[in-house]
Amino acid sequence: MLKILLIIICALLLMFFALWLIGERGKLLMSSTNRFIKTAGIKRFLNFSTLHGYIYLRIFKQYLKFLIRANPTSHQSVRKFVANRYHSKVLTNNHAKRLITIDKDIPYQEIEQIVPYKIARSIVMKAPPKIVAFECACRHSRPNSCLPTQVCLFIGELYADFMLEHHPNESQLLTQTEALKIIDEEHERGHIHSAWFKDATIDRFYAICNCCKCCCGGIETMVKYGIPIMASSGYVAQSDDGKCKACGTCVNICPFNALSLNQDHVIINWNKCMGCGVCVDKCTNKVLSLVRDEKKGVPLEVDLLTTN
Repeated sequence: MLKILLIIICALLLMFFALWLIGERGKLLMSSTNRFIKTAGIKRFLNFSTLHGYIYLRIFKQYLKFLIRANPTSHQSVRKFVANRYHSKVLTNNHAKRLITIDKDIPYQEIEQIVPYKIARSIVMKAPPKIVAFECACRHSRPNSCLPTQVCLFIGELYADFMLEHHPNESQLLTQTEALKIIDEEHERGHIHSAWFKDATIDRFYAICNCCKCCCGGIETMVKYGIPIMASSGYVAQSDDGKCKACGTCVNICPFNALSLNQDHVIINWNKCMGCGVCVDKCTNKVLSLVRDEKKGVPLEVDLLTTN
């Protein structure tokens, strides 16, 4: 019996070692993996959060494809559990671009007033940030996805190096100019920007996603299943009803179903509006604007977080 048990243990260890070599592309330990483990620390290593983070980043597309295709539970406690550990902050176009172009370091800090969740709400960045574009897992999970697909931006050396080293054929190192071009082109397409945080990525900000309403798993989780996985930008859309032509362009473009029409003007659902600003720039009559609303939370303004 003991001999059989030892054989099983040895077989499992060999299988784990083989999977590890595959994950590390034939090496025992890649430099980016080593840095990720060291940065995560011993506590996260012992509670398997580091392993979770490694798996998440290593099979990023497959991980998200599974989540998107899974049937989210309707139980309120599980919804809160999911939202607290994996969530994003909606960004205006200007705030997204500023994250990419910071010229001062952001020291490690908890930003619970900006990212109102119990877990995964910290940020640390060195200026200028290293930026890598990666294939959007959400778009790859859909049969007729939006294009282009390489629009997920991993920000910061820790995550950028990991994606470059482990996914050399699907990632691309960007200059600031190239990253800004992606941000602006996605905004022009009517897609929103969001800063993502996750417990398994050391509870930190790690990426800017450029999300379309037809493919994004985060938007779908928020709108279809009611899981509060995305936090407002801190702004809300406002309409000048006297100028509105009730054309419906903004209603069709809004990713959160926050806009509707009556007979002669647009109606804005305050609770649903996340302040992304897409409707503002798509309104040909210049009826809509974004206004700061303290009840919508605190914007992610990186200039207020940087060192002097």
